[in-house]
Amino acid sequence: MSIFILFVLLLSTTTLSVTGQKKPSAYEVLQNYSLPRGILPHGVREYELNSKTGYFRFYFNSTCQFSIESYKVKYKSTVSGYISKGRVRRLIGVSVKMIFFWLNIGEVSRDGDDMDFSVGVASEEFSAKYFSESPECGCGFRCNFL
Repeated sequence: MSIFILFVLLLSTTTLSVTGQKKPSAYEVLQNYSLPRGILPHGVREYELNSKTGYFRFYFNSTCQFSIESYKVKYKSTVSGYISKGRVRRLIGVSVKMIFFWLNIGEVSRDGDDMDFSVGVASEEFSAKYFSESPECGCGFRCNFL
């Protein structure tokens, strides 16, 4: 009986060493697809990615809100979509407040040094450099920590 337990422990240890490569962070995944890490706020606790289809899910502990320039942005606790080089499409779980209404951001794409955020037929362009760091929930990119 103890030999069996030892065998199982050795087998599981061998499996861990063969497949135990460290999973890249969600932010590293974005960078691997030529997207800046700052399109996701701090706080991704886990993610799933199907590398064949590009389908992903990013998980936060709770919703996250902050401001970017004159816009308010909200991330739900689960954000999903399809990722490919320089592009996220069919995005679910990210919205922006425009005047009185929250509108879903459906696509994010990168064209050189520019990031384009699409809400239906409307879109807004920002410099990709603006997203080199991830925003903080509550205060965005311009947080003052004392």
